[in-house]
Amino acid sequence: MDAAMSLPLAITSRVCAFALLAVCTHACAQAIAYVPNERSGTISLIDTRTDEVVGEIKGVNRPRGLAASRDGRQLYVTSQPRSVVAVDLTARRVASSITVGDSPEGASASPDGRWIAVAVEDTQSVALVDTATNALAGEIKVQGKNPEHAVFSPDGKWLYVSSEDGETVDVIDVASRQQVGAITVGRRPRGMAFTPDSRVAYVACEIASTVYAIDVAQRAVIATIKAGEFTNGVAMRPDGMRVYVSNGRSGSVSAIDTASNQVVATVPVGQRPWNMALTPDGSKLYVANGRSNSVSVIDTATNTRLKDIAVGELPWGVAVR
Repeated sequence: MDAAMSLPLAITSRVCAFALLAVCTHACAQAIAYVPNERSGTISLIDTRTDEVVGEIKGVNRPRGLAASRDGRQLYVTSQPRSVVAVDLTARRVASSITVGDSPEGASASPDGRWIAVAVEDTQSVALVDTATNALAGEIKVQGKNPEHAVFSPDGKWLYVSSEDGETVDVIDVASRQQVGAITVGRRPRGMAFTPDSRVAYVACEIASTVYAIDVAQRAVIATIKAGEFTNGVAMRPDGMRVYVSNGRSGSVSAIDTASNQVVATVPVGQRPWNMALTPDGSKLYVANGRSNSVSVIDTATNTRLKDIAVGELPWGVAVR
């Protein structure tokens, strides 16, 4: 073979090698489920390929809500009594602490990864943490009592805040950082999730044992769905075809078809299931069982429980990166 022919082949081989490496790096990327254990003061790390605990992060006081940075390098965790801690996921240790107000609860990351929104109960507000500086960037007051979760819509336009004692979902305009509306739902709204197109939001109301589907544009309830007793956590499948709701008293998870707004399956899990998260491909759902000190793994294709994983005491939720 002459030099003129070998050079293109060498270049082609190198390009193919890089392409294969890129495919393997993407396909083989390790997704980790992070589980805050409130009573233990730890965060359990679960490898979602093997469903085994592969590590533990210590030093967080009563961890609850958590949200990951977009680059996957930091995890933001609400820590009682009044802070959010930034955890360095490479070093697996607490890197910094940001004071946000008394009794911080649920947290979520904005779609662009710039902000972490934290529901702060005692100040009746949402704190915004700037992920570029790991500093408090502002506070947005809400009308509802005892905000539990603050969740960004996928298009980044809205923040929905569930008010535990207010029977409302407060609507914040992200651009103006002001509350612009409130939607009446059932007693004790908790977890929330949006469809990927940001058109519909689902809210679990614990005492009402009902899930409310909200038309985001109209700011109106368009469906009420009876699931199990004490509905709590909510997780949306990435394709938007199913939304999952944990039922605290029933010890189960309900799968709801978003086209019909009907429960299509109920899966038994551990005691007092709380908050949940799905793998990026939507194939597995991880459910924190507060009173069982475990995480249940659900196969979303078959709606079957695959495994229960022992974690720390009083797991509050899950985040998957």
